[in-house]
Amino acid sequence: MAEKIITIFSVGFLITFSYTTNLFGYVAASSNYRIERDSINFAGTRSTSSNYIDEDTLGEVGTGRLTSTNYLLDAGYQQHNLPSSITITSPADVTLLPPPNTLQGGVANGSTSWTVTTANPAGYILTIAASAAPALVSGSNNFANYTPAGSDPDYTWAVSASVSEFGFSPESSDLVSKYKDNGTACNIGALDTSSACWDSITTSSKVIASRVNQNNPSGTATTVRFRAEAGSTASQAAGLYVAVITLTAIAL
Repeated sequence: MAEKIITIFSVGFLITFSYTTNLFGYVAASSNYRIERDSINFAGTRSTSSNYIDEDTLGEVGTGRLTSTNYLLDAGYQQHNLPSSITITSPADVTLLPPPNTLQGGVANGSTSWTVTTANPAGYILTIAASAAPALVSGSNNFANYTPAGSDPDYTWAVSASVSEFGFSPESSDLVSKYKDNGTACNIGALDTSSACWDSITTSSKVIASRVNQNNPSGTATTVRFRAEAGSTASQAAGLYVAVITLTAIAL
């Protein structure tokens, strides 16, 4: 009787945060208005060169940050606090199940969500990247990065019997057009079909979600589905396969 060796797949996540310096803030708002700055001064201008950008003012005190249980106010000339401009949640690690059989192959799935919240009027982008290439590895063994048939993500996941591959599919109300579909193909249409539009996770960051305005305080969740498939004739080696994935939220 042939022995069946079961491989357990575990996908670990390393969440990092990235912030740009050209952020916008506002000091007062309601459903009818938003005041970005309340500056009272007698001089000041924007100065630039090939080496610097400087915005200065004369006649105003930089009051600083004022807080209570009901509000947070950055008062004074261009008072901005970067950490409060954008936040991203940190979900638990994901285990892909069921574990494929090393002799017969199989498909393992898992998913998790990140919520990005920003008060930045210009919105944000969310990118995904892997720490290694290929992304899913166990010692010297690996699953190849998923290979779409063309330049766009594959609407339907497809792996040949002789290979093993690992990829992802994002879902979000802020999904970028590359991962939207028309029911049969990706990068066309306005649908966000569940478990569609599969792509590879590479060491180069890929934008998966974006918006052009603030979403504070509710935020926007982006779900990422992960899939690893060992082809029926691939004879994938047994091992604990791990991928370290970085999602980066950038305020625009």
